[in-house]
Amino acid sequence: MTRIAIVTGASRLKGIGAAVCRELAKAGHPIFFTYWTPYDKEMPWGSEANEPKRLKDELEGFGVPVNMMELDLTSTEAPEQLFQKVREDLGQPSILVNNAAYSTNDDYSTITAEELDKHYFVNIRATTLLSSRFATEFNLGSGGRIVNLTSGQSRGAMPGELSYATTKGAIDAMTVTLAAEVAKLGITVNAINPGPTDTGWMTEEIKSSLSGMFPSGRVGMPSDVARTIKFLVSEEAEWVTGQIIHSEGGFRR
Repeated sequence: MTRIAIVTGASRLKGIGAAVCRELAKAGHPIFFTYWTPYDKEMPWGSEANEPKRLKDELEGFGVPVNMMELDLTSTEAPEQLFQKVREDLGQPSILVNNAAYSTNDDYSTITAEELDKHYFVNIRATTLLSSRFATEFNLGSGGRIVNLTSGQSRGAMPGELSYATTKGAIDAMTVTLAAEVAKLGITVNAINPGPTDTGWMTEEIKSSLSGMFPSGRVGMPSDVARTIKFLVSEEAEWVTGQIIHSEGGFRR
């Protein structure tokens, strides 16, 4: 059964969001993805010209309807804007993958209210409000799927990423409570931790140092977590909800 999927934060061809879009499109799901290029341009990895359009063209090659929207998830109007556009273009969505994230480095001595707010607005406020809007509008009775991206904050410290760890860690708690609230609507809610994943930010030195921490001898790839998400949104996963899944290849901290 194919169902309309929303994937946030799919602006980069090497990113997890793009990989999720590919897996779901290959499974026959119509795709609507969001992107926000100003953030990528500020980050060390940058962004290449027309990546969202190139991703859209690639996904359409799988024979499914695809549309996209540049959306600032820090805006309080973002959920309404997004779901109105999805309904107009594709119809009632059944899948929401909250992949978009904000991440910069800070610690106890450098953290500021402004930087903490930037992390909060995207990582937890947007994720919660988009999930709320999805559940409020969902009226299909079954087959609803919400998947949140977390980063294993409960499994160990992340020194130098205090704002990121604080806000992403809150996703675990939200996932468990929301799953209990929306089960009666026919919606499952899960979070997935992909572990260290090479989305273009890893140098060869970083990959080399991390590889030994994986039993397989390699770091995670976006396709690894994308395949797990494809299962979580499938009909076969209807009995899986309220879970924080650590799909990180046996990563040893």
